[in-house]
Amino acid sequence: MGNSGSKFQDVLTFLQVQSNKSRLMSLEMTYKAKQGHIAPDFSCLDILTVLYFSTLRIDPANPKLSTRDRFVLSKGHAAGALYATLAAREFIPKDWLDTYQGYETRLMGHPDRLKTPGVEHNTGALGHGLSVASGMAAALRQQDHGDIVPNVYVLIGDGELQEGSNWEAIMLASHMQLANLTAIIDRNGLQQGDFVDSTLALGDLSAKFRSFAWDVSEVDGHDHGALMEAFTPRNCTHGAPRAIIANTTKGRGVSFIENQSKWHHKVPSESEYELARAELLVKIERGSSSE
Repeated sequence: MGNSGSKFQDVLTFLQVQSNKSRLMSLEMTYKAKQGHIAPDFSCLDILTVLYFSTLRIDPANPKLSTRDRFVLSKGHAAGALYATLAAREFIPKDWLDTYQGYETRLMGHPDRLKTPGVEHNTGALGHGLSVASGMAAALRQQDHGDIVPNVYVLIGDGELQEGSNWEAIMLASHMQLANLTAIIDRNGLQQGDFVDSTLALGDLSAKFRSFAWDVSEVDGHDHGALMEAFTPRNCTHGAPRAIIANTTKGRGVSFIENQSKWHHKVPSESEYELARAELLVKIERGSSSE
């Protein structure tokens, strides 16, 4: 029992360190490119790290494996977070990150499935990812994968839920009983320019999803253990789709970026870059030293 607990703690430490390493990659990419969305990247990197390192059935050496789980980044402006994760997971070479949003890059400002291994769908126009993910889940359910039922996970920004197309997909997924669909809401409370609830209040999201007959849970979106438990893969074809409300902090990991709407699409100055980099390096070192 003690050995099992120790191994689990090792996994949590690894995920924490890797999350901050990916934040550092996102910071460096954005600073070099002079473009990007650092704060949206930082809020969801714990989620992506848990998905790609402990949840998804994937094979970087065979990114088109038919039985793979699918991930759709509906909040496509957080592409930097996805690219950093794909590089860490060895879907793409790390030196590609140096070309982020550059001339003839394969790592554009929004994900492109034709250019980047591991990307399942082009996103960026908000409000479309859940509809696409629902279609994927429905199609996969019709295919014969033996005893395996591939799961589809989609990450949605909370401000993105102001788009009506999401609620049509929420209705449809429930009607079709897409048990192999999981929607993760990055509930950081901020969108470009202001707080989400000041722009268009979403109310009680858990209650709203439940009213559409979804299986709903709410977790700390930076608690790796809680995320691992919430993301536990399903292996059934019919049942309630799953919604996970992940409460996060926009800009998580760098003190002067956290919970600041101005950092939604802000590129750091040289001094801000150095300060942010130093904070992340301290977190990485502290995490590594506890392994």
